[in-house]
Parts: sequence; C-alpha cells; structure tokens
Amino acid sequence: MDELDFTRKFNVVDKKIGTREILSSVYDSLKLKGYNPINQIVGYILSEDPTYITNYNNARALICRIDRDELLSELVESYLEKDS
Repeated sequence: MDELDFTRKFNVVDKKIGTREILSSVYDSLKLKGYNPINQIVGYILSEDPTYITNYNNARALICRIDRDELLSELVESYLEKDS
C-alpha cells in the first residue's frame, strides 16, 4: 500500500475562547506583570491602543480578538443585569 493511498485523520481543536475567558486571562497577565489591570484594560478600551496590554502570556493578541464595541456592549449589559 502506497503512503498516499491512506486517509489521514486530524482532530480539529476549537480555538474560540469566550470574552470572559479572554478578559480573565488578560487581567491575570497584567496582574502578574505588576500592572493595574483595570486601568490598563480601560485604557485599551478607550483608545484601542494595544500597547496598554502586555505581550506576556499572549495577552495582547488575545484581547485584540475581541471586538471593542461588542465588549463594551457586554460589559454594560452585565453591569446593568438585575436579579430576576
């Protein structure tokens, strides 16, 4: 049997990470590097300047995966949620 005659199987890993997980990871990375995570994340949200976020643990690339408008929308909705 020729090597080209067989079927290869690949496992596809879903790399989609939720907004909460991304923000938590970015927060932790900023905290570990000695930054004030809230100030840095707010600075990023207001300016969309990724240099507010450290490259440590790939935090900058992660936060850039989140649409800023969607993030703001989710934050406001979460903040204003009332117990039902």
